[in-house]
Amino acid sequence: MSTQQAIQIRNVAIIAHVDHGKTTLVDAILRQTGVFRANQQVSERVLDSGDLERERGITILAKNTAVLYGGTKINIVDTPGHADFGGEVERILSMVDGALLVVDAAEGPMPQTRFVLQKALENGVRPVVVVNKLDRPGADAPRTVDQVLELFIALGADDQQLEFPVVYAAGRYGVAWRELPPLPPDLEGGSILPLLDAVLEHVPPPAARADGPLQVLVTTLDYDDYVGRIGIGRIRQGQLVAGLPVAAVHGPGAPLRVARAAQIYTFENLRRVPATVVPSGDIVAVAGIPDLTVGDTVTSPTEPAPLPPVHVDPPTLSMSFAVNSSPFAGREGQFVTSRQLRSRLWKEAEHNVGLEVEETANADAFVVRGRGELHLSILIETMRREGYELQVSRPEVILRAGEAGIEEPMEDLVADVPEASVGVILESLGSRRAELAAMTPEGDGRTRLQFLAPARGLVGFASEFQTLTRGYGVMSHTFAGYGPHRGPIAGRARGSLVAWEPGATTGYALENAEQRGTLFVGPGVDVYAGQVVGENAREGDLDINVCKRKHLTNMRASTSEEEVKLAPPRVLSLEAALSFIAADELVEVTPRSLRLRKAILDRHQRARRRGALAEA
Repeated sequence: MSTQQAIQIRNVAIIAHVDHGKTTLVDAILRQTGVFRANQQVSERVLDSGDLERERGITILAKNTAVLYGGTKINIVDTPGHADFGGEVERILSMVDGALLVVDAAEGPMPQTRFVLQKALENGVRPVVVVNKLDRPGADAPRTVDQVLELFIALGADDQQLEFPVVYAAGRYGVAWRELPPLPPDLEGGSILPLLDAVLEHVPPPAARADGPLQVLVTTLDYDDYVGRIGIGRIRQGQLVAGLPVAAVHGPGAPLRVARAAQIYTFENLRRVPATVVPSGDIVAVAGIPDLTVGDTVTSPTEPAPLPPVHVDPPTLSMSFAVNSSPFAGREGQFVTSRQLRSRLWKEAEHNVGLEVEETANADAFVVRGRGELHLSILIETMRREGYELQVSRPEVILRAGEAGIEEPMEDLVADVPEASVGVILESLGSRRAELAAMTPEGDGRTRLQFLAPARGLVGFASEFQTLTRGYGVMSHTFAGYGPHRGPIAGRARGSLVAWEPGATTGYALENAEQRGTLFVGPGVDVYAGQVVGENAREGDLDINVCKRKHLTNMRASTSEEEVKLAPPRVLSLEAALSFIAADELVEVTPRSLRLRKAILDRHQRARRRGALAEA
């Protein structure tokens, strides 16, 4: 495929709200265009190759693939659906001409649907609407199409964009229809190929000039142990030839960095394949250019034609990442120094354009800004799996000065909840300064609630939402811009249980401690002074001894402690830990453990600080 320069090309992205079936549709396309052998065993969601992506069932990083259909090479990019990874979506849309907008036939458009469609329309991308999951109970395709049309109009689509084609699909079964079939649909004997027919008919070929000076806007970075950093982008004009000199430049007016395109690749099925020449319009990967970054233009060194760097929305949350300073530091991690932490964070910031890293006066700490809780927690989880130890602070929203005073980031939130949960959700979000925008009965005893909420009010709300709806609620939100600051929001109502001495926890001590609140540790666990070992049942922190042993006497055998019956400790996930900690607490992250701790470990120093703050 890489040597056929006269071949027709289509570049499309698959965009949607999280869990509306993008990656499953790509699986069906790959299977039915001959990418896999008939008897080949292939895992589901083959493009979600990362461990975290498979565990969480979400796409985090955009993935490139290409199929040959009807004599046309179709480059397909699977993009994340979660708004925290919107930077990936914005970059990918800059290198495609069409987009498959996938919408769940039962849920209809959701907040991320609006977000990704708005970005597609802003980039002039031609959308093909895919009403997916027709096999799902409650699917209502006509209503979904009407809702999508209303969304197009609300986002200011032009007349050409409003004439979008609609394809109906059941991606899990690999079936698509150009016309709405009777519901429930017949899932036997169909194919996904009508979707590709719609792509060939409605997505234009890339408008690229073959005779102009080379222009490749780098939108994604990859890394290979043999060839080093690899930049991926679409050739806007000219052609890229392996081995020839090129220049990298970060926007008009920036200095040129001359290098050599040592290796170039195109995409074929699930692989990068080496090429000697890649024509204009195709998506290319190039290696051999030192310090290549997202937003660079790879161009001719004699006729440079730099493009503006990719624009993405700014971060909305910030956290402190610091070297682990707990008494257990260095026990479990491979990378524990500030130099290693700094190098890893700056490496991440190079290709993760939604992320910003800033050094502080403390050489061991860095400020990291991201697009949301999930965006930052994925980075932390990735680093701990790579062997890093660090300690992180509570996420804080990024405020800014506006014309009317202080402004804060706002979120459009949609919650689909059982009718019985409507009252408690309204009460909880009301206390978080959210405004109810709409309330719509959905049938089957469910109600859809729409809110405009401050981002700081949603930190930690996801776990509470699941508790309030008993696990039956579905919630999502996306960045809506900045708005006037909405005043104070009540913090955590309960304090922490804090260990006051180091040692191994005992059942005897924990039996007494669990009467004071909910424990995070069980017996036989090493703890240190200042570690948060539970949640107090009341306001304020409580220092407790969880390592105390029962004194042995003639009446007490040494095995008597085995009879203690304790409630199972509450195990916090990384996201739950980040949302739980108070302003004076940190999460200690290692490859094997998550521990909550006070920023000041010594209880006497904490008491003096509380006294100083009270006097101030």
